[in-house]
Amino acid sequence: MLKFSIKLKSKKYSILINMITIEFLRQYRIFGYAIFDLGASLLGMYFLAPLLSKLFLNIRLKIPKLSWLYFTIPLGILIHLIVGNMTLMTRNFIDLQSNYILKIVVIALFLLGIRGIKVGKKSKHST
Repeated sequence: MLKFSIKLKSKKYSILINMITIEFLRQYRIFGYAIFDLGASLLGMYFLAPLLSKLFLNIRLKIPKLSWLYFTIPLGILIHLIVGNMTLMTRNFIDLQSNYILKIVVIALFLLGIRGIKVGKKSKHST
């Protein structure tokens, strides 16, 4: 906890301020999903995209940065399923009885990501 003192018009006021925590940042939500989590995921993928694109060039797949950004949410759901971390979005996506808009958005993002992928030609000099 931080303590600040402010002097206004000859009166001194003390203010106690909690340090910013992840929970504070995660309190702002859209449709129940934390904006901070979505933003951090997109930012992380933005920085990882060039490295991932270089790795996938080894198997002759040219994946642009924009495609990686489209893949962020679908890959996040897949990875959370694999490791068994059932987040709200993961639970909502695998729920067969509801959340159809989420399913449509995730499938649309996946299809938009696939649209940008190009398969490279086999080189003449390969052995």
